[in-house]
Amino acid sequence: MKQTLLLAFLAAITAGIAQAADQMRMAVTTSFHNSGLADVLLPEIAKDLDLEVQLLVVGTGQALRLGEAGDVDAILVHSRSAEEAFVADGFGTHRREIMYNDFIIVGPSDDPAGTATAETAAEALQSIAASNAAFVSRGDDSGTHKKELSLWADADLAADTFGEWYRAVGAGMGAALNTASGLNAYILSDRASWLNFGNKGDLAMLFSGDPVLFNQYAYLPVNPELHPHVKTDLVSKLETWLTSDRAQALIDGYTIDGETLFVFNAEPVSN
Repeated sequence: MKQTLLLAFLAAITAGIAQAADQMRMAVTTSFHNSGLADVLLPEIAKDLDLEVQLLVVGTGQALRLGEAGDVDAILVHSRSAEEAFVADGFGTHRREIMYNDFIIVGPSDDPAGTATAETAAEALQSIAASNAAFVSRGDDSGTHKKELSLWADADLAADTFGEWYRAVGAGMGAALNTASGLNAYILSDRASWLNFGNKGDLAMLFSGDPVLFNQYAYLPVNPELHPHVKTDLVSKLETWLTSDRAQALIDGYTIDGETLFVFNAEPVSN
């Protein structure tokens, strides 16, 4: 009986210690989450900082709205113009670049639209539209969706004029890739999500390398002047970690089949 009580007491102490770690909430994009990098970084953050980062996995547009409402302490997203507007409107204190990869065009391996021979992303998208080949759009106001719409515009095309070949699914990166795989359709993806995607079917990466496909991720602390409950100290602690040599080694060292998914490019936080 005494041993049972002692074990229960020790278990309670252990649970109390586990719950003593600091906690903060961060909205992140589905592309970041689908890449698998979160599974690498979060345990190390917990180990190094005794900090549990609770992720809300949504598209960039929804992540920014969560920040505006004060429902998260910080945001990690990838749509520069939307991020800069978020800060300019006073919802975020600043924008800190952390890492980048690139967008790619994925599609049927036999490439009926001939995108692989295009010289620019605009030409690749024009060839898809001209062929009426099936194309899956995120359609969710995410960073990837915003980028896709801007690429159509650069190609002098408007997505809202397209026919049935254009499928807006209103879903995250993983779900959209699954739809594209099922339909054997073209899709714009970030490289990391594609490399970590398991249900490729007959899809292949067909076009990449145009500088316009650069994909920067940035960290935005939510403004405590608007939302005093924001955990500013923890947000700052995490920002310092995300810009450290420790984070760089983990981010640059994260590969799938020998291919790097992200490149660290953060400037260290000045004290």
